[in-house]
Amino acid sequence: MVSSLQPKALNIRESKIVHKSLTLHQLVRFVTEEAVCLMFKISFKDIYTVECWRYVVYIHAKGVSKFVSYADFPPIVGVQPPRRSDLIKWRRRWRKQHDYAYKKQAPNWWAQFFTQEFLQATSESELYSWGELVGLITYAFAKDTLHQLRKSYCQEKSLLCI
Repeated sequence: MVSSLQPKALNIRESKIVHKSLTLHQLVRFVTEEAVCLMFKISFKDIYTVECWRYVVYIHAKGVSKFVSYADFPPIVGVQPPRRSDLIKWRRRWRKQHDYAYKKQAPNWWAQFFTQEFLQATSESELYSWGELVGLITYAFAKDTLHQLRKSYCQEKSLLCI
């Protein structure tokens, strides 16, 4: 826990995201390397390229060669916030991902993604923005998962205020 008391540094690296279409998908703004790493349980250095095509995202990494939906990526801070149409696309995608129709929740790794973003927040305002974003999509998480996210948020908030 001592390491989390040290100042957080910005990690600047070359983007591996390549746009292959002149027409951008409306969810392209949420495609990140961090999400790809969590989605496929790989490290950043294992990603060769993330190609954003018109309707799908192609992930080429060490041991991974897959097309995924734009609706697989969680929302992020720093771009236009999710619109109602985005929320509908996510719910439709989650319903297709599960065998039973009533399961309309985000994949488990989304919670890991947001927890990681809470940890990487460099200021209280950035952390607040991430918390606000999670607040917009609370329906996407089970109650216990949402409780864990709130706990992680509060813990990081207390560390940033010191």
